[in-house]
Amino acid sequence: MTGLLSATGVDVMLGGNHILKGLDIDVEAGRLTSLIGPNGAGKSTVFATLSGDLEPTRGQVLLDGAPVRSYRPRQLALRRAVLPQDHLVRFSYSVEEVVHLARLSHPTDPETDDRIVAQSMEAAEVGHMRRRDVQTLSGGEMARTAFARTLAQTTPVVLLDEPTAALDLRHQEAVLRHARRLRDDGACVVVVLHDLNLASAYSDRVVMLHGGVVVADGPPRAVFTARRIKEVYRQEVLVTDHPTRDCPMIVTID
Repeated sequence: MTGLLSATGVDVMLGGNHILKGLDIDVEAGRLTSLIGPNGAGKSTVFATLSGDLEPTRGQVLLDGAPVRSYRPRQLALRRAVLPQDHLVRFSYSVEEVVHLARLSHPTDPETDDRIVAQSMEAAEVGHMRRRDVQTLSGGEMARTAFARTLAQTTPVVLLDEPTAALDLRHQEAVLRHARRLRDDGACVVVVLHDLNLASAYSDRVVMLHGGVVVADGPPRAVFTARRIKEVYRQEVLVTDHPTRDCPMIVTID
């Protein structure tokens, strides 16, 4: 394993169920890797294991060559940023205050922190509501605020769990365009996605999971075949070329 973040021989048992079985994955800096698969495939469990939030039953996860769970919380926060599915904030903080939380693990430098927070809010298109109480935000606005907080953490590894789930069409594209810019800047980006066309358009690499195992791993054109999608998702599809993007396009067939 040579990647910045890797899992080797990882099994996860939860409630007596074998959720992940022999996971081997090696994700590198400067690449955007998408985790896809039907409901219950194990995507969120892989995500939680890679982030260090869940300890595997067997195997190991390494971050920058050391076990991910060996890092102290502050050390971990400087190495990887996590955008979870649940964006709920239970306190009456402003949008700006929530984004500022991402800077707590960094050495104190108010000028730098303020600049990064402002840039992150603008990137996530929440700068205009910096004074809003997060308790008053819509689901999509809260999701964008959480994304801004993830950006403001400025880590070499960025893990995004369904970052487009609560977003409208334009903001889905905007978030993934920014994720790709992070990749271009050298970050290791891992994204859990349900939308196969978004995964196809923005990923360098797609890891398809089914039943807790990896069933395909490679660039979008290698992974997205009509036969494989039918086998995994139990849905007839047509896979064709996207008319404007250099990637496959998946169309469902009744």
